[in-house]
Amino acid sequence: MLLFLLGVLILHLIILILLIVSTAASAWSVGGDRTTDLWYSCMTTNGGYHCKPASNEDWIQAVQALMILSLLFCFFSLIAFVFQLFKLVKGGRFYFTAIFQILASVFVMCGAIIYTVMSPDDGSGAQFGYAYVLAWVAFPLCLISGLIYIVLRKKE
Repeated sequence: MLLFLLGVLILHLIILILLIVSTAASAWSVGGDRTTDLWYSCMTTNGGYHCKPASNEDWIQAVQALMILSLLFCFFSLIAFVFQLFKLVKGGRFYFTAIFQILASVFVMCGAIIYTVMSPDDGSGAQFGYAYVLAWVAFPLCLISGLIYIVLRKKE
């Protein structure tokens, strides 16, 4: 049972790292000499690297907010898991942790969907970058982790 709890904890930490990297990395969209993320749009010109803030459009602000919310909910579910691990009565289930983790997965899914639908196609042949892919990888892992927490029961 201890190894299973350790595995769940490691999965949760991996998900948290994936969410941090996907939110902070500058590669949601890459193409040629241009990279775009949630916060900046950068371009390599004349040997220099020039960045400007992301647009003030509503959709990018929604993606920013959803990714930050997913990070916060994943972090709070980790704290709740550790707290419940020591304070939960024997035979109790980790429902509070599960709800937070499932909400984190819903937020990251919604953010990635909005970015997929609304990302600008400026004709430069830009493709989705690794940070975008990490967000999509974090979604099912986060959902699976939340479902594991629903089933998980504290043993003696």
